[in-house]
Amino acid sequence: MPVEVAVATPDSVRRGAVAAGEAWLATARRLVPDAVVDSVALDLSGPLKRFVVDVDLRVAVRPMVRGDLPDVVRWRAAPHVHRWWAGDGPPTPAAVRERYLPAIEGDEPTRMWVWEVNGRSVGLVQDYRIADHPEYALLTPDPTAVGVDYLLGEADRVGRGLGTRCLWAWAVHARARYPDVGAFFAAPDHRNRASLRVLAKLGFVEGLWFDEPQEDGTVATVVGCTLDVGRVLGSDGDPP
Repeated sequence: MPVEVAVATPDSVRRGAVAAGEAWLATARRLVPDAVVDSVALDLSGPLKRFVVDVDLRVAVRPMVRGDLPDVVRWRAAPHVHRWWAGDGPPTPAAVRERYLPAIEGDEPTRMWVWEVNGRSVGLVQDYRIADHPEYALLTPDPTAVGVDYLLGEADRVGRGLGTRCLWAWAVHARARYPDVGAFFAAPDHRNRASLRVLAKLGFVEGLWFDEPQEDGTVATVVGCTLDVGRVLGSDGDPP
């Protein structure tokens, strides 16, 4: 059965089938060739792949800089974040600086980014080639994948669908930066239903559960989730 895509615009909903060999995003763009902004994923978890064209909500992905660290401390200390990030150490200024500054300055392969929504910094995302971390490569279905971790730090933005929009912006951004990579991989805690729902809405597929050692000595049971980049986003050479 052909996969169908629907794109909601300010004045209509356009639907069409995915052509053979066509990525879901490419179908969305084909359905709305006159859009002034790009289609973004709304919910790709069901049989109908839903996108939206929204000129009022702009999400930017920019490199994290040293001046963002006070925000990172505040985000990491927020109750809705700290529960899931406690294993990365205490959210103190010294600990956060020690953890993130080497990546910000390019001294390690993890790349740090900040999400901005309509000009306001709201959270962070980090990505890395899983092959650069051999201890994780054996736990993923594709050791050549790019791993991603993320948090939406502003409590007043949680529960509004913004996490889906932000992580989609990262995925489009990452596709261009890693043109040779066929999969993105995330592994949230199995109890973090909100995060798992965001990943499902972006087209990630749940896989194996496994225990992941944390830096504080605890062990978290996480769910490996994989996004097929070619099927969802297409290749970097696809027209924007």
